[in-house]
Amino acid sequence: MLTHPTRLPGICVAVLLFCAVQAFAYDYPFPNPLVATIVNTPAEYAAQLPADLPVKTATLQMFPDREVPGILWNLDELGYSYIRQKGAAPLVFLVAGTGASHQSPKMQIMQKAFYQAGFHVVSISSPTHPNFIVAASTSGVPGNLEEDAADLYAVMQAIWQSLRDKMEATSFNLAGYSLGAAQSAFVARLDEERKAFNFNKVLLINPPLNLYNSVKLLDAMLEENIPGGPDKFADAYDRIIAHFAEAYAHGERVEFNNQFLYSTYKYKRPENDQGLNVLVGLDFRISSQNMAFASDVMTKAGYVVPADLELGRHDRVTQYAKVLSRLSFEDYFEGIFMPHFKAKNPALTEADMIERMSLRTLEDYLRTSPKFGLIHNSDDIIMLPGEVDYLRQVFGDRARIFPHGGHCGNMSYPDNVAAMTSFFQKN
Repeated sequence: MLTHPTRLPGICVAVLLFCAVQAFAYDYPFPNPLVATIVNTPAEYAAQLPADLPVKTATLQMFPDREVPGILWNLDELGYSYIRQKGAAPLVFLVAGTGASHQSPKMQIMQKAFYQAGFHVVSISSPTHPNFIVAASTSGVPGNLEEDAADLYAVMQAIWQSLRDKMEATSFNLAGYSLGAAQSAFVARLDEERKAFNFNKVLLINPPLNLYNSVKLLDAMLEENIPGGPDKFADAYDRIIAHFAEAYAHGERVEFNNQFLYSTYKYKRPENDQGLNVLVGLDFRISSQNMAFASDVMTKAGYVVPADLELGRHDRVTQYAKVLSRLSFEDYFEGIFMPHFKAKNPALTEADMIERMSLRTLEDYLRTSPKFGLIHNSDDIIMLPGEVDYLRQVFGDRARIFPHGGHCGNMSYPDNVAAMTSFFQKN
């Protein structure tokens, strides 16, 4: 029996401290990262956040002279939302994840959490969302993190110009989740040069380390788990869409985007991880095909829609949707993305561009700038082995890594909401 604990050898003390840290309870209820990604955090486990907020929506025209194809007529003005405190307060810009709008469920979680913590909040759609591609993208070809960041920065400046007479900001801050987190890092670096905001704090939530690696993983979840192989893709796709329609039959109001994941899971729960992989992969495929269609039409790339075909406001796009559903992100990368950027720089290689799609290019900045914080999950399904550990090492004590939660599945769990808001409240 130990009667003099203070005389324990240093290594034993270190082991005990380590075990105490490891024993800290984190009770997020879904240890399976696929289930966590799909289910997120049901209301009974979620943090208590305001049910209703005085959120206002607005639009702006970034390119008043831009001609928008008729089929995309309703996307010519960029939508965003904001909520203001009654008096002076710090402001936080939020950037959505892949394919998500400023009104997506995860954006609403962040909006409520930061408003409750005393911030003005401005919410911006992902540069991969069709509305952003049409109304705010300079190239119409999202995925280049530096270019996406420049577009986001211009949007933030335009929004603040329209809001500065309506709210008093004591400081400017920035947060994004998933792809929006990676883009936020590049936005922050751009702000170091242009100093329109001089961001006080920047929080990255579940960012990919390398965008190309992560989307390849998501593509593989679908393509490698379809029962019967790729030749049965159409059957699997039709089945899941039918399950999604079942949610409507039960009276649920669900958008055909990432909200459909939980609805489909709820009404036709997959029997194993193979089915879960297909569901997650298909969710990403829907976001990817929406992005590819908007980009193809806006740039007249001719990849899916013939370049000389002008789709009008009332034209049907069913035949193109069937083609798009079979296209992976790699198809977009090789068929639309690389041709666009190689036309600007013929010497550009795929390897060069893939390297640019990585937070590794900002390693020194992320490692040394005290304004950054990181929240991530050890079991994030969009990360290759070792990638979360790399980010943990880069961010050091500015990183909060949770043991499980999949990809953004635990964002509204009380511990995670506390981590988000406390990062901005610390001096």
